[in-house]
Amino acid sequence: MSFISFYGIDIALIEIMNKRILIIDDDEDILDILNTIFRDEGFDVIVSNTGEAAEHIHIIHPDIILLDVRIEGSAKRGDEICAEIKSQYPERQMPVVLVSAETDLAVLANECGADFYIKKPFDIYDIIRQVKKNLR
Repeated sequence: MSFISFYGIDIALIEIMNKRILIIDDDEDILDILNTIFRDEGFDVIVSNTGEAAEHIHIIHPDIILLDVRIEGSAKRGDEICAEIKSQYPERQMPVVLVSAETDLAVLANECGADFYIKKPFDIYDIIRQVKKNLR
């Protein structure tokens, strides 16, 4: 990534700082890790341990959504939530990413219309790189 410096501030960093990520996962440890790494990267991070947050996308206005497939206690699976988001907001440039250890994750991501998927356990640097790449 190339940076343009203006009064000592990297323009590429400014673009990221205005980006909001919604992370939905029932694993509190995963939420804590992702919250920390993306905040450290300059993102505005919203985390939720239930799928109900997806019902408030019109209020949250995320630029990208990271979504677990199995969300304990939620009425819907992450792939079902993804399909609903894609059908309710077809005009928005809002990538939805499935993040899961499911063995058939590629098939689930394809069927629900996810923009891409990341297998758990994930590499922290890879997830950051993938998110930044898909927000351009």
